[in-house]
Amino acid sequence: MIETLGIEIKEVSDQGVIAVMPVDSRTHQPFGILHGGASVALAETAASIGAYHFIDQETELCVGLEINANHIRSKRDGFVTARATPSHKGKSTMVWDIRITDEDDRLICISRCTMAVIQKKQ
Repeated sequence: MIETLGIEIKEVSDQGVIAVMPVDSRTHQPFGILHGGASVALAETAASIGAYHFIDQETELCVGLEINANHIRSKRDGFVTARATPSHKGKSTMVWDIRITDEDDRLICISRCTMAVIQKKQ
């Protein structure tokens, strides 16, 4: 999905993840504006990569458990940027806050994603 939507990961650190996605025909809904599902896919991608940064990658996996989103403003073209920051980093769950903005730093979407941390099967 990352490749299909044109998502690019710009930064991964202990402070969070920054990811960028184009707003074009790949991410439009039928009326020519940014699809809410594309925003949610961007948000969960950023949270997933952020959670993966913190787990023991040899023995654990992280998967989306729950996500919600409030779509604040529409967007027809250009790019949106997701900034995901960890709110809770537990042993079995992590909660991430994701703010998606446009090129002028206007808020497009607010999302919260809960990631489950699970053990890899032997």
